[in-house]
Amino acid sequence: MPSLKTVLKQIRRELKGKEKVRDRVQADMRKVTSVSKQAILFIHQKRLKEAKKLLGKAKEIISRLDGMAKEHPDIIHSGLYDIALQEYAEANIFLTLIEEGRFVTPKEINVPPIDYVLGLADVIGEYRRLALDALREGNMKKSEECLQVMDEIYTELMAMDEAYMLVPGLRRKCDIARKIIETTRGDVTHEIRRQSLEKHMKRLEKLEKRFENLEKGR
Repeated sequence: MPSLKTVLKQIRRELKGKEKVRDRVQADMRKVTSVSKQAILFIHQKRLKEAKKLLGKAKEIISRLDGMAKEHPDIIHSGLYDIALQEYAEANIFLTLIEEGRFVTPKEINVPPIDYVLGLADVIGEYRRLALDALREGNMKKSEECLQVMDEIYTELMAMDEAYMLVPGLRRKCDIARKIIETTRGDVTHEIRRQSLEKHMKRLEKLEKRFENLEKGR
């Protein structure tokens, strides 16, 4: 029969092994989050091929982590992994919307429904940035289209009824999203009015010059 010292030595060895696994797994989770954030940045910079490449790397890491889930469920299923999956979902949803004009499904990107929904809510913030970029470029049509996508996501999330209450953190994200949409709508409306006024002023200037030329011709 093994002594207590032997038993504890074995436990210590197992705990040290588990600690190494935890460190490696957490590093992978942080990598998924980091790579997904970078992919979103590339999407904004219109570097879609590079964004896809990064998301391919993230997919590989997620696949590896999922493979370890049976052996180490307590390590894999942590808050850190949820954050990574949400960021990954957000990047994939955003990329597919930009590239194909459609919403990718949770099954397509192998992400749990809850993480997909929370990632979807964050896409609203990315569309605000797109809308502001469009305003700076003077592209009012694009900024209004961005606002429509933001409205659609928010409206559909709010229409989830019971599921809306069952997704932890969704209420807070939707509250933030509502403020983002209201602010963006204000920015777009202000710019529409400014451009309209500018056009009106230019029209008046032309009329004044025409009137002055007529007066000079008399």
